[in-house]
Amino acid sequence: MTAARYDFASDNTAGAAPEALAAFVEANRGFAASYGADAVTARAGDLIRQLLDVDAEVRFVASGTAANAICLAALCRPFEAVLAHGHAHVTIDETGAPSFFGHGLGIIPLMGVSGRIDGAALTAALGQAESGHVQSPAALSLTNATEYGAVYDAKAMGALIAPARAKGLSVHLDGARLFNAAAAGFDLATIKPLGVDLLVIGGTKAGMTPTEAVVILDKGLARRFDARLKQSGQLPSKSRFYAAPFVGMLEDGAALRHAAHANAMAARLAAAVPFPLAHPVETSGVFVDMDEPALQRLLAAGWRVQRFLDGSVRFMCSWATTPEAVDEVAEALKQVR
Repeated sequence: MTAARYDFASDNTAGAAPEALAAFVEANRGFAASYGADAVTARAGDLIRQLLDVDAEVRFVASGTAANAICLAALCRPFEAVLAHGHAHVTIDETGAPSFFGHGLGIIPLMGVSGRIDGAALTAALGQAESGHVQSPAALSLTNATEYGAVYDAKAMGALIAPARAKGLSVHLDGARLFNAAAAGFDLATIKPLGVDLLVIGGTKAGMTPTEAVVILDKGLARRFDARLKQSGQLPSKSRFYAAPFVGMLEDGAALRHAAHANAMAARLAAAVPFPLAHPVETSGVFVDMDEPALQRLLAAGWRVQRFLDGSVRFMCSWATTPEAVDEVAEALKQVR
């Protein structure tokens, strides 16, 4: 039986980077205050503020699902809705968590190429008349990098945020792969000036142990945010173990180095695959047009990958992807074509 290979199944399948693990172990020394009142959590918050060049509140939670859903619940009342891409995680991949945490808030899906919301689609949604029979939008949710690895630059993001804010909407940014977007050229210092209220920075996909940072850029939203986290089961008593990986990955720039490596491995794979690319490769994901028999042959050879939302097959690189693994899967793809 062929041994299963999960190298490209997801960036969640990789282990934690050594910098994250070292900081985690260091945080285990001695005793510390609980519920975020410790020095490790404070240091991680400072490093995130430096990274973004902002004055903001920072909290750490266990998963991206919880982080995104709690953020959206903070921006919308139960009878309101969020505008998001139709293939965004918050739209179709959170098992209804935003609605659950938001006590019924809705998601209005908008489409656009490679996971980026089309400006015309946003304009149309913002132009809809309000009615007591529908959930009108109260927030815009963007993802950078998108589910297809595409990057919004500051201009493109601003072109969506400006009309949304003009209509009174708040803005949430899902940064599950924010470091990959930054390594591809997105300027993190533009996030707050563009008008983002709540930002989630993904730690797990960046090579940390399970942890996500919630950055409260609109500090007015910080009031009772801890109570919201506590009620949601996301106020960890030993917060330092969620914060420590960020310290290890941000102290000397490891997070961006590892993201740049993942992006480079994706570019290497994209140059070698014998199938057409379904999307431009801008960060760490490679999406290819592959017929079902070829996919089944690849799976039979042991490579665990998935057919994605648009029908393409996704290969996801991570901090731990090696050039040798890229070359091996590229050769396997040539064999199954």
